[in-house]
Amino acid sequence: MRVNGVNLHVAMAGAQEGPLVILLHGFPEFWYGWRKQLPALAAAGYHVWAPDQRGYNRSDKPAGVSAYHIETLARDVVGLIEASGRKQVYLAGHDWGAAVAWWVAGRYPHLVKKLAILNVPHPAVMRRTVLEDPEQRKKSWYIFFFQLPWLPEYALSRNDYTDLIRMLKGSSRRGTFTDDDLLAYKQAWSQPGALTAMLNWYRAAVRYQAQAVELGRIRVPTLMIWGVNDIALDRKMAQPSIDLCDEGRLVFLEEATHWVQHEEPETVNRLLIEFFGESR
Repeated sequence: MRVNGVNLHVAMAGAQEGPLVILLHGFPEFWYGWRKQLPALAAAGYHVWAPDQRGYNRSDKPAGVSAYHIETLARDVVGLIEASGRKQVYLAGHDWGAAVAWWVAGRYPHLVKKLAILNVPHPAVMRRTVLEDPEQRKKSWYIFFFQLPWLPEYALSRNDYTDLIRMLKGSSRRGTFTDDDLLAYKQAWSQPGALTAMLNWYRAAVRYQAQAVELGRIRVPTLMIWGVNDIALDRKMAQPSIDLCDEGRLVFLEEATHWVQHEEPETVNRLLIEFFGESR
């Protein structure tokens, strides 16, 4: 699908006449990160789109850090919404996809009926916490490592992506990612230019970080689902984020990690369907 100057591959499920849900994945995933949500939402009557965001898997991978500015990423989603012909959509995001979802809901609230966020704080809360909290800075060490040229690409891709696989396994509950899952991820990571493009999301975030404070209150109804055992993002950022929402609800899943939709799919699916369905 051609939007905002790039071609985005979009996985789709459900009847076309249903209300549209757009699911945004994060790093280092692709649309496949929502494989356990697509059929459940479709069965509940929704038409569901899960794009490979720019830089990932089968979508375009424009060169240069500036191509991954948060506003540009948000404009990709705006383009998808416009291409759908819908006036409003239900929007959900996890990890980097959640950061983009926050931005779309904050900048283009007229396009978002409801917002669901999985395990990522409001951008202003994230920036403030990283600057002020040594504990969170320590947890975010990889963000600073990713700013280096070429070395992160080398480190993450060597030995058949051993370090990326270790990252996924080490930050999730045992058995969360199967061998078949990891094979699918490695195929996505191996697409020409993908790894640099994926890392450029982090590089752009640091280069243009001051703009995060410009995103103010979220006016659309918001559900935040947070896996408590997230080793990279502290749960103490969740409540201040929901406090920035005019109409927000926060649900902690005590046994889940950062990979909450993989580990607790039935609970996540139920929460999403109930939340989206309240106004139907």
